[in-house]
This record gives sequence, C-alpha cells and structure tokens, in this order.
Amino acid sequence: MANPFEFIQQVRAEATKVTWPTRRETLITTGLVLLMVVVASIFFVSVDWAIQLLITAVMSLGK
Repeated sequence: MANPFEFIQQVRAEATKVTWPTRRETLITTGLVLLMVVVASIFFVSVDWAIQLLITAVMSLGK
C-alpha cells in the first residue's frame, strides 16, 4: 500500500501531463454537441411522426 503523500504527488504529476482544452475548443465542442442534439431530436420527431402516420393509415384500412 502506497503512502498517501506519495499518492498525492503521483496524482499531481499525472495531472500536469494532461493536455487541457482551451476555452475556444471547449466552446466549439459544446456548440457542436448542442447542434447534434437538435439534429437528432428533429430526426427522431420526424421518424416518430412518419410511423404514426403509417400506423394510422394501416389501422384505418380495417374500417
């Protein structure tokens, strides 16, 4: 078992190796994620609407 002080030193050493994104990169990535959420939402709403129309049409054939 490692001693806690040594563990904290190792964690800090590893954290300095991390390449952190810039503010600009973070904003661009966030914008792209939000855009993809909107696109996916529109896609799934459209597919749901089309399936609803299809099922309604098939169900109305039996009347």
